[in-house]
Amino acid sequence: MGRALEVARSTPLGDVPVGAVVYDRQGREVAWGVNRREAKGDPTAHAEVEAIRAAARALGTWRLDGCELVVTVEPCTMCAGAMVGARVGSLVFGAWEPKTGAVGSIVDVLRDPHHLHRVEVRGGVRTAEAATLLRGFFDQLR
Repeated sequence: MGRALEVARSTPLGDVPVGAVVYDRQGREVAWGVNRREAKGDPTAHAEVEAIRAAARALGTWRLDGCELVVTVEPCTMCAGAMVGARVGSLVFGAWEPKTGAVGSIVDVLRDPHHLHRVEVRGGVRTAEAATLLRGFFDQLR
């Protein structure tokens, strides 16, 4: 989570500071991503999607079996769906997202029994640090 928080701090100005890091089966960092929706003008440019795309390129396959995605905030429905589609092995996230969270807060996309693939989940890791980063960003907007 420390690396994901570090990555989040490099988010382009104007984008919500979220960082995501993908690790392979051996625990080596494969790829990372930050939110770039504003920077790219792309509604799908969430940190998790950016990291999954970069990991697929780095590994030469869309199947991220055995990989772990670490992200600073609970993923939304789109990002959770991308994890299922990419066959990500496990997810670790920091702050809970009560408004849009799709890994337990609003819905639980990753552990839906209807999916062919389920992602192991561990949430609430270094929650206070991740929440402080987000709160600081939104306080500046107000």
